[in-house]
Amino acid sequence: MDLTVNTIIDSEKCTGCGLCVEVCPYETLSMVDGKACVTGEISINCGHCVAACPVSAVRVTTLEPLQFLSFGMEDDWIKHGRDDIGHLVQLMASRRSCRNFTDKPVSRKILEDMVTIGTTAPTGSNSQEWIFTILPDRNQIKIFGEHIVTFLKKLNRMAQIAPLRKALHLFGKDELERYHKRYYRRIEELIRNWETHKKDMLFWDAQALILVGATEAATCPQEDAMLATQNILLATHAMGLGTCLIGFAVLALTRDQSIGKSLGMAHGESIYSVIAVGWPDEHYHKIIPRKKIIPHYTNMNS
Repeated sequence: MDLTVNTIIDSEKCTGCGLCVEVCPYETLSMVDGKACVTGEISINCGHCVAACPVSAVRVTTLEPLQFLSFGMEDDWIKHGRDDIGHLVQLMASRRSCRNFTDKPVSRKILEDMVTIGTTAPTGSNSQEWIFTILPDRNQIKIFGEHIVTFLKKLNRMAQIAPLRKALHLFGKDELERYHKRYYRRIEELIRNWETHKKDMLFWDAQALILVGATEAATCPQEDAMLATQNILLATHAMGLGTCLIGFAVLALTRDQSIGKSLGMAHGESIYSVIAVGWPDEHYHKIIPRKKIIPHYTNMNS
């Protein structure tokens, strides 16, 4: 991870309030002669100092303003407790997995905005080592789908071999047995529909895909990718589109590195979510309940 200091302070603008120093997590900044100065040798370039400065005297050269192509956004920070929590949770609960899409294409402007929205998520140590891959149309999705279906056919052939499942079970590896019980028949149907009936039960006729991953340089690659994914899912609902996470595509990418190479992925890059995107041909009326969760409290002893 690059910890190069890229912070610049305009001493002419600086009023010496010290707010940037207070929020700096790596002590990159300090007060010198009543002014904020860059004195540290490392930085995670998080931009806290930029956000805290009331007179715009601080700049991090590696950070660029968020710019969107399909909508506008004010850049003022919303203070803690100043937004409508009820409406925010209503949005979260309203987002559902969509498996019925229209054939209306999704513009590249919207797809690129979705990626930019993903980058508003937090990352471990502010590494921001995401990778986003966009498959913008049905032709690209079908080519990608052929790779996934080829992998699933191999997986189902393995799962069909009972002695292999039993042998793996003896060594404490029950994954193939669980797959056979839960998914084998469904995947057989998926493959048959894809190859014979040209029916897409893999991506549900979505008009685009966004693949979210991270490089091995990230401190928390999978967590970073999934946090970005959640931002994309929620924002996409607000934009009027539907989404569905495609777990079998992630499984294929994880197990068969040749699929990633066909996408142009480099060594050390991994995909953790595949998001099907399109204009929804579904309509709901109510937010559904959830399973009751009872949190655990603990009193830890030193």
